[in-house]
Amino acid sequence: MIFTNSFASDTNTWGSVAETQKKGFFDFEFITWMAWTWQTAAFFLFIILCFVVMVLWEKKKPGGSPRRGVLGLDTTRGDRLFISLLSSAYIHLGWLGLIGPMLWIATILSFIFAIFVFRYV
Repeated sequence: MIFTNSFASDTNTWGSVAETQKKGFFDFEFITWMAWTWQTAAFFLFIILCFVVMVLWEKKKPGGSPRRGVLGLDTTRGDRLFISLLSSAYIHLGWLGLIGPMLWIATILSFIFAIFVFRYV
């Protein structure tokens, strides 16, 4: 009885597995360490936009002395931005852990919390 390889007739061979794929416009060698999706890019662009807006806001109207908020902490605009960004990360992680993948509601809650932080903290 002769045994034959049933996969021998397939068109994929080890040589075709190793072939390089055609690169798209947004495929760069230096960012292959991370899974870049449009959501990931939007996240980083939002963080950069926050920093640019804070710099422009500080140039137009200097912050001056820190403000004492509800928590009794002396905070500046940068402190409040950091608190709101860090809190939004925890809101999103908590939402993922407790509710599930409907993150647009967590994003709305994060924006509401950021408004609260900038207004009252």
